[in-house]
Amino acid sequence: MSAAPDDPVYRNPVLDADWSDPDVIRVGDDFYLTASSFGRVPGLPLLHSRDLVNWTLVGHALHRLEPESEFAVPRHDCGVWAPSLRHHDGRFWIFWGDPDQGIFQVNAPEIRGPWTRPHLVKAGKGLIDPCPLWDDESGEAYLVHAWAKSRSGVKNRLTGHRMHPHGTELLDEGKVIVDGDRIPGWFTLEGPKLHRHDGWFWILAPAGGVETGWQGAFRSRAFFGPYEEKVVLEQKDTDVNGPHQGGWVRTASGEDWFLHFQQRGAYGRVVHLQPMEWDPDGWPVIGDDGAPVAEHRRPDLPPQRPAAPATDDDFPGGRPGRQWQWTANPRDGWATHHSADGLRLTCVRTPDAHDLRALPHVLTQRLPGTPCTVEVDLRLDDGEPGARAGLAVLGDAYSWIGLERGTDGAVRLVHRFAETAAERERDAAPPRPAPGGRARLRVDIGAGARCRFSYDTGDGGGDGAGEGFRPSGQVFAATPWRWVGALLGLAALAPTGQGHAGTATFTQFRIRIQEKRADR
Repeated sequence: MSAAPDDPVYRNPVLDADWSDPDVIRVGDDFYLTASSFGRVPGLPLLHSRDLVNWTLVGHALHRLEPESEFAVPRHDCGVWAPSLRHHDGRFWIFWGDPDQGIFQVNAPEIRGPWTRPHLVKAGKGLIDPCPLWDDESGEAYLVHAWAKSRSGVKNRLTGHRMHPHGTELLDEGKVIVDGDRIPGWFTLEGPKLHRHDGWFWILAPAGGVETGWQGAFRSRAFFGPYEEKVVLEQKDTDVNGPHQGGWVRTASGEDWFLHFQQRGAYGRVVHLQPMEWDPDGWPVIGDDGAPVAEHRRPDLPPQRPAAPATDDDFPGGRPGRQWQWTANPRDGWATHHSADGLRLTCVRTPDAHDLRALPHVLTQRLPGTPCTVEVDLRLDDGEPGARAGLAVLGDAYSWIGLERGTDGAVRLVHRFAETAAERERDAAPPRPAPGGRARLRVDIGAGARCRFSYDTGDGGGDGAGEGFRPSGQVFAATPWRWVGALLGLAALAPTGQGHAGTATFTQFRIRIQEKRADR
């Protein structure tokens, strides 16, 4: 969470939403972070900070997932897994593994781009979590990666390669340099980050699984080993479960810090900042003697104004802000650019109108990790019977509230949900009249990601006037998708048929964070 410039202490998490598998670098006085984006587009988010505590989203490095045909529909557990961010030879580099395709990289002269198209460095199933290293001491380049058992039948080991200095290809078949099966008690070794420090090759890698695991450190005098290991961060007696997988960064003054995630159910993988030092034997010590800190003295860096990735949006010119991602590669015609404010979505005809989870044209952003209230104005413009649009909380189960045009031409307020195993959604509350085809929609999200939906169909003015907000349906407990936290979504759709089905306009999207923190 953001911290005031005059507060000497910061509090974790510093990014209280699903910024999964973070990696971080420093370039001059600036810090940059990227994270997993899986099957959402655009992918590879790019965050910026000057103090490691306050972060803003400045763009994305991946504008379409490839091969494009594979991501024409939602694939929430595929795509971009655990990227590594590096700066070398005047360029920014991001490597990531697609478990079904192989290891990719993109690069750019500036963090805001232009970024190259994805280049396949190594094809293969189950190749994940790659990290490159350009060794300034020897001039050699290396790459290490992990394995996904779901695709390869192999896990719990790290494979190392020599890499062409251009970062375009690997120069050997690879060798297992760390075998977790040979280390007593270690399992699900993955997410390696490769460094050169104090004459050693270092691999910082988590093990033990996302909910209960720990952070390991491995070191060797030679890249191909042998490596010795040590656990350097674990839960101990704190309430931070599974603290691991992230990036080490050093400030200009020589302070060391480690950013990692914590798995928090529907909230996804939130990001913590830990102090890092070195013990007399040369091993890293992360947090408070290997336990995560809830708060700590801020990094010795110039104060920065409180900041966090944007959530609110007026959609100027009909364009969504950087915080929004589609659930698959976008197509022309889903959103219409125009001269005013407001997001104008086409009610896309689809045979999957009964299940939002199957739709590629849902615009999403991350669910905040703290109790909050989400509101948006919606107007359903002239359209065909069955055309609908609304505000959703999406995961393996989902619930949404919005407007739908009936066969009689009237627009009604509808509220629907689908359980995890359900193939079709059901009504969460009886339909209600929506005069003028307008409504202000609200979701109050409390502790444990429990969601209470409400609506105001009064005068459509967007200020809660008229009848006031009325509750709708039962409390809905948000659920994650596989590897992905729950998402807030805006959707417009219609059943299959002929011709244009109309549009829906969303305005004044707002998220108000409540003072009380979510249960931890």
